[in-house]
Amino acid sequence: MSPALEPTQLLAFAAASVVLVGMPGPNIIYITTRSLAHGTRAGVVSVLGVETGTAVYAAATALGLSALIAASPTAFTVIRYLGAAYLVYLAARELTRRRHGDATADPDGPARLGRVYRDGLLMNLLNPKVALFFLAFLPQFLTRGASGPAAQAEVLALGLVTVVVALAVDLAYAVVAGALGQRLRRRPRRTPRHPALRRLPVAGVYLAIAAAAVTHGAAA
Repeated sequence: MSPALEPTQLLAFAAASVVLVGMPGPNIIYITTRSLAHGTRAGVVSVLGVETGTAVYAAATALGLSALIAASPTAFTVIRYLGAAYLVYLAARELTRRRHGDATADPDGPARLGRVYRDGLLMNLLNPKVALFFLAFLPQFLTRGASGPAAQAEVLALGLVTVVVALAVDLAYAVVAGALGQRLRRRPRRTPRHPALRRLPVAGVYLAIAAAAVTHGAAA
C-alpha cells in the first residue's frame, strides 16, 4: 500500500499535462478541422468522443491492458492500421457526403451529432500511441513504492486529471476554430464554389493524419 497522491504531485502532473496535451497533435488537428468545417457544436461533440477514448485508455492502463497492447507488436500494428483505415474512411465520407452533412434532415440533429461523437471515439481508441503515452507518462508521477490496488488507484486518479485537462484544452481549440470557421463561411467568394472542392482540405487533413500514423508507427 502507499499513501494517497499529494496535492503537489497532482499539480505537477496537471501542469505537465497542459504542456503535453496543448501541443498540436492528431487529436487537436482532428478537432480543429471538425470545428472549422462543421461548426463549434460538431467540434465540441468531437472533443467529447475523443476524450471518452482517452478515459478508456486511462482505465485500461490501470488494469494493465495498455501494457499488453504495447508489449504485442502484432496488436499494436493491427490497431494502428485500423485507425489509419478509419481516417481514410472519414476522408472518403467527407468527399461524398450530401451538401447538408448527412442523410438526416437536421445537420445538428441527434443522429448526426451521434455520428460525430462516434467518429471521435473510434479515432482515439484506434490510436495505440495513447496507450504508450499513459505507460510512459503516468508512472513518473506515482508515489514511490506504490503497487497493487494502490498503484491502480493512483493511475486512475492521474488518468482522470489527464482527461479533465485534455477536455479543457480541446474545448478551447474547438470553440476558437468554430468561431473562425463561421467567420470564413461568411465570405463565400473566397472559397471554391463546388462543394467537393470545399471539402477537399478537410479530407486532406484526415488523409495526412492517417499517413502520419502509419509512417511514424513504422519508424518506431
